[in-house]
Amino acid sequence: MLFFTQCFGAVLDLIHLRFQHYKAKRVFSAAGQLVCVVNPTHSLKYAPTRCAAVQASTEQGILPPCHHHEVVHDPQLVPCTCPLFSCPWEGHLEVVVSHLRQTHCINILQGAEIVFLATDMHLPAPTDWIIMHSCLGHQFLLVLRKQEKYEGHPQFFATMMLIGTPTQADNFTYRLELNRNQRRLKWEATPRSILECVDSVISDGDCLVLNTSLAQLFSDNGSLAIGIAITTSKVHSSEAEM
Repeated sequence: MLFFTQCFGAVLDLIHLRFQHYKAKRVFSAAGQLVCVVNPTHSLKYAPTRCAAVQASTEQGILPPCHHHEVVHDPQLVPCTCPLFSCPWEGHLEVVVSHLRQTHCINILQGAEIVFLATDMHLPAPTDWIIMHSCLGHQFLLVLRKQEKYEGHPQFFATMMLIGTPTQADNFTYRLELNRNQRRLKWEATPRSILECVDSVISDGDCLVLNTSLAQLFSDNGSLAIGIAITTSKVHSSEAEM
C-alpha cells in the first residue's frame, strides 16, 4: 500500500505539472515559446550570518579574536548574487552561473522567448520565484518577489538582471508581458547588472510592479504567467502600458 501510495502521488505530480504547462501555453500561444514552471521559495537572506554575528558581538562588548595576518580582499571577486540567501561565497564573474546552478539549484532555460509560470502566488511575503535565462550568448537572472513595501499591502516585483557588467547590460532590452482575459500589461527596460543589488532595484521601483489586485487579475488559479523576451538594443527606455 505504501508503494502504491507513493507511485500514485508521483503520477498526480506529473499530471499537475502537465496541467500547469497547458495553462501557460493556452495563455501564450506563440509558437516556439518554452514554458518553465517555477515554484516559490521563502527567502533565507535574513538568517544570521557570520558578519551579523561579529557585529552583534561588537555591540555587546565582545571583540572577535585578533588575527596577525590581515585578509586582503580581491577586487575582482564578486559576492554571491542569489537574492534568496546570505551566501558567503565569492568568486569571479565567469563562475557565478555555475555557483547558482550547483549550490542554489537554480534552473536555467534557453531560448529567445520563454514563459515564466510562477505558482502559488497566494503565499505570504516575502517569497521569491527565480530562474536563469540563457539567450544571445549571455545569462540573465529573472527575479519575481512578493514583498510588503507597506505593512499589510504586499506587492509583486519582477526584474531581469544580466550576469555581467553594467556596460554589457546596456546592450540589451528585456520585455515582461502578462496577457489574460483580453488584458495585456507590458514592461520594457534595460536589464540591470547582477553586480548591482536586487534589493536596491526593487526599492527604487525600477522594475515591473504589481499590487495584489492587479496580480490576481492576470493570474489563473494562483499561477502567474509572464512572457519574457530579450533583444539586443542600444536604446535605453522603459515603459509600462496596459
